[in-house]
Amino acid sequence: MQQKNFQQGTPEERKKYIIRPYQDVPLVELVKGSLSHLVWGEKIMVSFLTMKAGSVFDIHTHPQEQVMIVLEGYCDEIIEGKKYRVEKGDVIIIPPNVPHGALIGDVDCKVIDIFSPVREDYKKKFEESVKGR
Repeated sequence: MQQKNFQQGTPEERKKYIIRPYQDVPLVELVKGSLSHLVWGEKIMVSFLTMKAGSVFDIHTHPQEQVMIVLEGYCDEIIEGKKYRVEKGDVIIIPPNVPHGALIGDVDCKVIDIFSPVREDYKKKFEESVKGR
């Protein structure tokens, strides 16, 4: 693409495409000790998640494919009954309907979770959380 004199998008137009989740999106508690800024489109959801030290994400399944990127800290991810230590820089790929959960150690674990398709249960938690404010 050659440099051209592209017209600058307006602040209103910017809002259509660009979000600052940590500033613009309220936190929602997904499970006790796990707080997230949720952003979604038609076919994909992104969760900017902090799992607090000492918390637990119980074993569960969901029909969505999940990719988790560890940004800070660590946790023990339980996948199909086996424990895996994951830490900053690790990427975890969890196929649909695979049992998984997490044990968070002595420091917070910050991750980005990507789900496809969108998790309707998380959307509902978000909407209920926003209504209650």
